[in-house]
This record gives sequence, C-alpha cells and structure tokens, in this order.
Amino acid sequence: MKNQRIFPGIILIGFGAYFLLQQAGITIFQQFFTWPTLIIIVGIAFLGQGYRANEHEAILPGVIMTGFGLHFHLAGHVSFWPTNTIGMLILIISIGFFLRFQKTNTGLFQAFLFLILAVLLLFYDKIAGYLGLLQNGMSLVWKFWPVLLIVVGIYFLLKKKK
Repeated sequence: MKNQRIFPGIILIGFGAYFLLQQAGITIFQQFFTWPTLIIIVGIAFLGQGYRANEHEAILPGVIMTGFGLHFHLAGHVSFWPTNTIGMLILIISIGFFLRFQKTNTGLFQAFLFLILAVLLLFYDKIAGYLGLLQNGMSLVWKFWPVLLIVVGIYFLLKKKK
C-alpha cells in the first residue's frame, strides 16, 4: 500500500508556513509572497511523494512545478538566469524526465527529445551565428520546425507496436 500521507502533509505545512509568514508581515520574505512560491510548495509535495513514498511517477510533475516556480522567481532577478522562458521551461521538463527515468527506466527518449529542443531554443542565436553561411537555409528550417514536430508526433501516434 502506497503512503498517501506525505503529499497532503507537505502541502499543509507549506501552505500553513506561507500564510503564517504572510500574516506576520516579515519584510525579509515579502518577495516570496507570490504565486510561484505556491507552485514550488506543490512541486516539493510531489517530489516528497515521489521519493519518500516510492511513487516515482510523481517525480515528473514535482520537478516541473518546482522548476517552473523557481524559474519565475529567478527570471529577471538573477543576472545569470536565462531570459528565454520557453527554452527554460522545456529544459525543466527534460530534467524531470531524466530524474523520473532514474527510478522508472521509462521516458529516456522524451528526456533527450526535450533536451535537444531546449538547447535549440536557448542557444538559437549562437547556433545561427556559428552557421552564418547557412543562415538563409536555417531561417527557412526555423520557420517550419513546428511542422516537423507535428509530423513526428503523428508518426508516433500512428506507428504500430511490434
């Protein structure tokens, strides 16, 4: 039987601490009284359920929610944090798939797929600079890359299992 006390326990402790600190009006924590903090609390609850209760499928949503919350806290406030939100969110999803793969041995293909997409999105300007001679051809490819994603997705949906 799975341990169902960890997730609600962390949620109640986290939300209770959040609202208690908010009511106390402590100015040190004032910048954390935003919606990303609540997402981080829920993400940590999923991670606790995933790792402590051995429900490894909860790792992926835990990493995604915690990572998204951290990203929205750090974006614009920390100088080294990337400003490409879509690329960072896809990178966080990739990290979630890799961590879940460590425990379940499933999702490695998706992890690499999201990682490649994240690298392309995060470093597109540098990649385009390195491929300066091919920039016209790359701009055409970059314009239609969503179509490639759709075609590959349809292939996976229609591919028959052996």
